[in-house]
Amino acid sequence: MQNKHFSNFFRVVLVILMFSLAPTLLLADEVPADSVTHAEVAANAAANAVANATQTASPNAKFYAIAAAVAIGSMSAAYAVGKIGAAVMGAAAEKPEIMSKALPFVALGEGIALFGFLVAIFLLGA
Repeated sequence: MQNKHFSNFFRVVLVILMFSLAPTLLLADEVPADSVTHAEVAANAAANAVANATQTASPNAKFYAIAAAVAIGSMSAAYAVGKIGAAVMGAAAEKPEIMSKALPFVALGEGIALFGFLVAIFLLGA
């Protein structure tokens, strides 16, 4: 079981490195090495990608992003509240005085849904 977690962690780190280094490696031959740093090349590549994506995106893409933000935030909050709530009720069954101390952790799970809602409002305003 330990090797599986390490393998998944290694894969995530590898993907993050791949996406962070890709613009620099792909655009390194287009820019003279002495005039621009790698960070500037990566920033320019990211800005160009965002500009191209906004020009080619459908007019409804913003609303799909809003729906995804709310849906993913709500599903994540439901999962968190389910897991935390079950643990709190199990602990309260054994020790009832722990209920008032453990209940705020359920509210922390609801914060995930609030973050999804805030992202949706920011996207709507953009």
